[in-house]
Amino acid sequence: MTTALLIAPPETTRKLAGAEAATLLQRFPPRRNPESWHMTEADTDYILDSLGRRPLRAEGRSAQYTRMVGARAILAWLTSFPGSTWQASRDASPAALSPAGWHSTVLDWAVPTVGRRPTSSCLASGALALICADVVRPSPAWLAASSSNALRPAMAAARDPEGFARQEAAFPADIRDTRHASAALKAVARVLATFGRRVEDIVVGDLLALLQETNHDAARGTRIAYTALRDLGQFPSDAPATLLRLQTRTGQVTPAELVDRYPLRCRPVRDLLVDYLTERQPSLDHNSLITLSTSLANNFWADLERHHEGIDSLHLPPDVAAAWKARVNTVTRRRCMPDGQVVETTEPRSSAPAIKTLVRSFYLDIAQWALDEPARWGPWAAPCPITGADCSDKKTKQRQKTASDQRTRERLPVLPALIRVADRRLKEARLRLDALHAAPLSTQFTVLGETFTAPKNTSRAGLTGQAYDSSGRRRDLEAEEKRAFWGWATIEILRHTGIRIEELLELGHHSIIRYKLPTTGELVPLLQIAPSKTDQGRLLLVTPELADVLSAVVARVRGANGAIPSVHSYDIHEKVWNEPMPLLYQWNVSGERRPISSNTVRDSLNDMVMATGLTDATGKPLKFQPDEGDLSKFATT
Repeated sequence: MTTALLIAPPETTRKLAGAEAATLLQRFPPRRNPESWHMTEADTDYILDSLGRRPLRAEGRSAQYTRMVGARAILAWLTSFPGSTWQASRDASPAALSPAGWHSTVLDWAVPTVGRRPTSSCLASGALALICADVVRPSPAWLAASSSNALRPAMAAARDPEGFARQEAAFPADIRDTRHASAALKAVARVLATFGRRVEDIVVGDLLALLQETNHDAARGTRIAYTALRDLGQFPSDAPATLLRLQTRTGQVTPAELVDRYPLRCRPVRDLLVDYLTERQPSLDHNSLITLSTSLANNFWADLERHHEGIDSLHLPPDVAAAWKARVNTVTRRRCMPDGQVVETTEPRSSAPAIKTLVRSFYLDIAQWALDEPARWGPWAAPCPITGADCSDKKTKQRQKTASDQRTRERLPVLPALIRVADRRLKEARLRLDALHAAPLSTQFTVLGETFTAPKNTSRAGLTGQAYDSSGRRRDLEAEEKRAFWGWATIEILRHTGIRIEELLELGHHSIIRYKLPTTGELVPLLQIAPSKTDQGRLLLVTPELADVLSAVVARVRGANGAIPSVHSYDIHEKVWNEPMPLLYQWNVSGERRPISSNTVRDSLNDMVMATGLTDATGKPLKFQPDEGDLSKFATT
């Protein structure tokens, strides 16, 4: 083997979160501003004259005076910086980098230069006017740092009133007059302020670039604006279905990107791992490819490099192989104790047999491929240091079965209590929400022994379902009712069907079918379960109890037109978005129709369990894990 080339290792393991956003920005780049355009080349008199005429003129004499004073001061200040256009001068000024502190720079400059000091409100109004007039175009980061609510109405009136009206009409009716729609229109205004032109000229990359710079609340507005423009047919057919969780999504990444997450020093081995993953990629889903890359690059080779400096061959001496197998069998965990002390514990690694199996397959695959392509794989063929016995997971499975049986013994007796609590909490949540809706604004109302105060107004979206309890704490009674309903529905569906959470979340309106018995002609309702973990679909008879639950779910998610809306769901295995489907497990979150996640189902279920006060054998609160089939084992059908 030739001498290994060394790669300087990164300080930390690279994360995949946000990788999809970077990929999309390459496919859908934002518009690039030209170096110059009409208004940024205009002279001062032309700009001020434009600001004095419609649609740039402010309503009211005082507002217009404030606007003109600020615009004059800013234009005069910008002339003190180099640049052949106003945009170039602004880019050379402190205003380009400091959205919050540039006012003070202008104020300090104005006193000795023009003999008077304009107010900060004048400068803010003048800057808004110059942006609306397209004299300067701030960056997305600059606009994202500004909390001003004046940009949206000013930009709509001055730049493209028809486009904003068309955009607003595209929002769902239930959010059109809410703060979520306002946030979406604000995102559109920011895009026009940054890239110019009209609403119809916005491209996918414009919103992607804005999303990268916005916080959580502003990101929601950007996502709603994107969905509305996509529904209007403004974006190409291959544009992403949604921007939901784009800043954290991984998406599909290349084998090279998967391997390069880890600090591998030996370049030839790094290249070998990339080639191996590329060869295996067509036969694996993307999540399995990620798992394989982690096992080979991190758990195997990176670990060897940390303990054996300069290693560059797959031909491992017996002592090196034995030491690695001993290390992979355990994992060190760090826990923070209640007193703040961090304690490290070494525990058996439950995934050790799986990791050793993947490494063994790696060796055996290369040995087999070397027979077919000796030039490519032959130099890396080496005796496999892992035997079949090393990969035995008999003990692991036995431990898992023991733990699973213990969970069943603990949870089976308390299932009736869980069912009663779920039903009671749903009824109580609905009573509180109904009482709030019936109470006049700003009045107190009492329900179930609790006293609440209705909000003073509901002009801010989201307050329609919120009230203040006796201690002054704001409670979202609508959200409480939602969680109670889906917790109740989850318990009922799982216990009546025996399906797993993965199958539950894939249930759609099309899953409920009718079968006509050939002998009697009677119509029998059936529930079609799509293939999932066992890769086998099946049909389940819908009992009257299950029919009631499914009817309640359908009634809840059905739209105004009577149909169940189709939503895009994320394939956690392939890291891609599925085509829109009328899923039963969906809800509206701040104007966005989205599928309910497994974490939400798990949390709502455990809320029910916490309300029972039940504990396990160790005294800790009892938890049901729907992804482990806790409720599926108790199915009554």
